[in-house]
Amino acid sequence: MSKKIKRTIDSFYSEREQLFNPEETNSRQSPDNCWSPIQKALLEETIKNLKRELEEKWGKEREAMQESTEKTYNSLKEKFDKVEKENNSLKCELEKVKNSQEVQGNRICELEKENNSLKKKKKISEMEKNSIEQNDSFKNSIGHIQKEVKKANEENNTLKIRTEQIEMTDSLRQEESVKQNQKNERLEKNVKYLLEKTTDLENRSRRENLRIIGLPENYDEKKSLDTILQEIIKENCPEVIEPEGKIGVERIHRTPSEKDPKIKTPRNIVAKLQNFQIKEKILQADRKKQFKYQGATIRVTQDLAASTLKDQKAWNLIFRKAKELGMQPRMNYPAKLSIFFLWKKMDI
Repeated sequence: MSKKIKRTIDSFYSEREQLFNPEETNSRQSPDNCWSPIQKALLEETIKNLKRELEEKWGKEREAMQESTEKTYNSLKEKFDKVEKENNSLKCELEKVKNSQEVQGNRICELEKENNSLKKKKKISEMEKNSIEQNDSFKNSIGHIQKEVKKANEENNTLKIRTEQIEMTDSLRQEESVKQNQKNERLEKNVKYLLEKTTDLENRSRRENLRIIGLPENYDEKKSLDTILQEIIKENCPEVIEPEGKIGVERIHRTPSEKDPKIKTPRNIVAKLQNFQIKEKILQADRKKQFKYQGATIRVTQDLAASTLKDQKAWNLIFRKAKELGMQPRMNYPAKLSIFFLWKKMDI
């Protein structure tokens, strides 16, 4: 039932109550008002007409609602019947599939059993063939092994003979190597002694030599090296000069004889003096102060062999460490050299 119909019915019954109970309505509105019989008749007729109209409308709507409900019910029933038919057909198909699966499962089990039995038979036949082939190959391999054993025994005998010969030769070689080592040790000692002797002789031959380091070479163009040496001594240590007014120089030259263009530093000057004591005084003066010549700083040292200079570096390290520890040994350079050679021989 729709809301509109409910509202009309409710309004109808409320109007009817007002018509049939005019006293209540009059009492609600005003006590002075009263209905005439004509008005009452008119009200009754209007109420009857409204009731008929409402009943007709209500009957039509009810019939329409019944028809719609019947139609929906019939359509739903048809759909339900179709679904039931489809469900029944699916059940039948499922039963058929289950039966077919059971039959196929039984068939598969039978086939697996047959396959296993065939595999076993095949394996047995293969094993028989392999055993026959192995027996034949084993017999052949035994003969081949026997031949190889004979060859190995023969080779072993020859190897034994060869090893005995090698051991003999090895013992002889060891004896020879021992003798050779002894000879080498002797030779090494002799070589070491000769090297030390040659360095000692070389240093002794350079006993009167002085080496001047750091003097530019452009001074050689103006003056000779002899005059330059005399001027250096007059400028730095004039007390060393002899009564003749100069020191005796036997020979003076630059080393090496030819200048290498790659080396930018000036070549050293080597001067051989006639008196050994004057050379020592010059070295002592160089230790006290820095020598200079026309503003250029130079250094005057003892001219020694290259091997001695290399060893001197190690000796200087020893003296440097001694100075760091507070020890300052005071001795002249020849004494230092003699101690150094002793230290080298003793391998300290």
